[in-house]
Amino acid sequence: MLSIRPQRILVVDDEPSVREAIEMLLALDGHQVVTASDGEEAIDKYDPSLFDVVFTDFFMPGIKGDELALAIKQREPVRPVILLTAFPPTTVPSAIDLIVTKPFMLATLREALHKVLGA
Repeated sequence: MLSIRPQRILVVDDEPSVREAIEMLLALDGHQVVTASDGEEAIDKYDPSLFDVVFTDFFMPGIKGDELALAIKQREPVRPVILLTAFPPTTVPSAIDLIVTKPFMLATLREALHKVLGA
């Protein structure tokens, strides 16, 4: 099993059940998770000093995941942003560090954290 020290994670997804499932899975490993239901709420909540990693859905109303990633990278260029999507884009947007395809399991989230944090 991959081991990562507990992180402070912002999870953004417009689907409540998906958002809650990701929060629950990450909390099992001791991560502190804050959620947002869309890109606007995520931008309001985002503070570089409060989060180590951002998981965001790609297709959301209003601000899409790649646009949110760009806004985060403008504030904190080194902050890892992981895109969650059932339909991966054909090219990886420059502000995205990693794409995780839905559906996924806890092991997939662990592996994604391991990859972006270089543990």
